[in-house]
Amino acid sequence: MISHQLCEQRYFEDFKQGERFNIPSRTMTDALFAAFQMASGDNHPVHYDVEYCRAHGMPDMLAHGFQVLIQTAAGAGLFPHMVEESLKAFIEQSSRFLKPVFVGDTLYASLEVVEMIPGNTTGVLVLRSEVRNQREEVVMDGLQKYLLRKRTR
Repeated sequence: MISHQLCEQRYFEDFKQGERFNIPSRTMTDALFAAFQMASGDNHPVHYDVEYCRAHGMPDMLAHGFQVLIQTAAGAGLFPHMVEESLKAFIEQSSRFLKPVFVGDTLYASLEVVEMIPGNTTGVLVLRSEVRNQREEVVMDGLQKYLLRKRTR
């Protein structure tokens, strides 16, 4: 069997409140906008027509909220590699979009353990998701919940 493990395996009780997982930054390019449009099927010109955007007072194309949200995909960082053996399910996600994101903005995403809800054999790990831009402004925040196994003793 091929192993993809990049780090030591962790279970629910191995995490600590306040622990943070940074996701590599990404600059929002025209190509990423085009890829998102192709994947999502969203056809509103605010997301793909720069002249339309400028005519409506925007400096460039405006990122769709989901395009910002996907910057918090845990798989872009180390977290999912830590829980390959213990992850049962990604069970919930919520988000708030607080500031606009345009072509050329660089986004910095992170996940932080904010709550741990233990069960008998599993627990729910609640992560606060946050995306900041190059000006350190929070452009999106939310929560992600993961169901993890506890260690068998």
